Amino acid sequence: MAAPSVFLLAVSGEIESGEFPGFDDLYCKFSFVYGQDWVPTAGLEEGISQITSKSSVSPTTLVWNFPIDITFKSTNPFGCECWWGVLPCCQAPSHPHFLAGPQIVLSVYGPDFFGHDVVRGYGAVHVPFVPGRHKRTIAMFVPESTSRLQQLTSWFTGRRPEFTDPKVVAQGEGREVTRVRSQGFVTISFNIMTKDLHRLGYDLDREKIFLENES
Repeated sequence: MAAPSVFLLAVSGEIESGEFPGFDDLYCKFSFVYGQDWVPTAGLEEGISQITSKSSVSPTTLVWNFPIDITFKSTNPFGCECWWGVLPCCQAPSHPHFLAGPQIVLSVYGPDFFGHDVVRGYGAVHVPFVPGRHKRTIAMFVPESTSRLQQLTSWFTGRRPEFTDPKVVAQGEGREVTRVRSQGFVTISFNIMTKDLHRLGYDLDREKIFLENES
């Protein structure tokens, strides 16, 4: 039997819930961001959840339980600090390389005082590699206006600062000049399965410490 030329990473799970004090009636958008070595073969790369409200049972938690399901194929599971945008892109062999696959980017929206849909939080996290069930809590943030006048104008017009493309959250370029504020948390669960990683010579156990530290 011929050796496999690619491996598969199957990702399922759900965007479970969020905590956004002071806000209600929120919905969540997701999209996967991945490098040139990755190709989706099945499932949805992006989606949008239902609007959910807080209840008397859980007055601080917004429950979505929105499913995610996608499968990727790739030939190279590794990335470096350049890939995350920490350093300028470089192919130097001295760069430390880690398991760095697709990321899921989340954007949470809801109504403001005037009923306009405005962003309530952005966040992103790497998809785990180790097979099994994983849970991640993502700290969310929102961009801020650079002056009091802009803040007042955006409040009256309902046009709050937001990213034109939410996928920029998964990249590092330009982030150092963006003013942001922490706002809320989202909990997401992953069910991970892999195929042919070991047959291609990759040993997940050697990367397990890094993956656990990321969580």
